[in-house]
Amino acid sequence: MDDQPLVDLPQSFRDEHKQLRNNGINSWGELKRLDDQDISRMVRQGRSSVRNFKRLRGIATLVCDLNLAPQDAALLMHAGIASVSALATSTPERLVRQTGRLERALGSGRRAVVDLKVAQTWIQHARRTMN
Repeated sequence: MDDQPLVDLPQSFRDEHKQLRNNGINSWGELKRLDDQDISRMVRQGRSSVRNFKRLRGIATLVCDLNLAPQDAALLMHAGIASVSALATSTPERLVRQTGRLERALGSGRRAVVDLKVAQTWIQHARRTMN
């Protein structure tokens, strides 16, 4: 997944996406490998924010390390599961509760993406990745 292109980022990351493109960062793997100095440099170049860059880098880590779809990684990030280790130490029930709460707050009206089976699969994968 490291070479998966950065496409269809949420509108809230438009300034960061522009900065990434301007700096030749076009894949999730390249984004994951950015360090804090790279982020600071890009923030100084444009209207992007350190906070959003760090969120994107967290999403990139989940995408690359766990082979998650970007939208699933973003859901985890925004639900408070911001790292592989946080996912590995979670329980399926907690994960379903946290992601479900976020989806209800967003008012998407769609069926929950994360059920107990999906949660268990993601957690097991995170635990294997950590070992």
